[in-house]
Amino acid sequence: MRRISDIPALEALYGVPGAPALRKVARQLTPLYRDWIMASKLCVLSTVGPAGTDGSPRGDDGPVVLELDPSRLAMPDWRGNNRLDSLRNIVADGRVSLMFMVPGSNTVVRVNGTAFLTDDADLRARFEKKGRQPATVIVIEIAEIYTQCARALMRAGTWAGVDESGALPTVGEILAEMTSGEEGGAAYDQDWGPRAAKTMW
Repeated sequence: MRRISDIPALEALYGVPGAPALRKVARQLTPLYRDWIMASKLCVLSTVGPAGTDGSPRGDDGPVVLELDPSRLAMPDWRGNNRLDSLRNIVADGRVSLMFMVPGSNTVVRVNGTAFLTDDADLRARFEKKGRQPATVIVIEIAEIYTQCARALMRAGTWAGVDESGALPTVGEILAEMTSGEEGGAAYDQDWGPRAAKTMW
């Protein structure tokens, strides 16, 4: 198949972006972008590093990030699987993108910028929940903020309220497949919910 290998060839296949697509870009938090991001409890953090790229869902029971000032956001690194893929990438190459989502809205707000990690005690303490603090905090320096086109979520019916999860393989089944049955299975799936509830923060 033909490979598109230069930018002019790519651009020839598409029209020019409409004026609103360019004019909606902000270089720091505006009042309305702030309102939108602070309403988001879920985002996808994308990073890049020597081993490749990584996309990581990040969620919280309130705003998923904290505003430090109009040009900087802070995101706690709550407990996960300790692979540290995103964090390793940030240490090696600070370029990041975040896609903020709010249930019911087909709009996605994108933040592009650079990030660094800190274990600053005062900043970690600002996120304390149930006596626990994140091991590190990701500080994002904003380069640009803009809304994504809503068509992707509209096409997918993301918030249509239809539960299609019953047809999906479980994590326990996938783990059993990857370990030839040595790990995972029904017992893993049964224990996962209560175990996660105890180690959420």
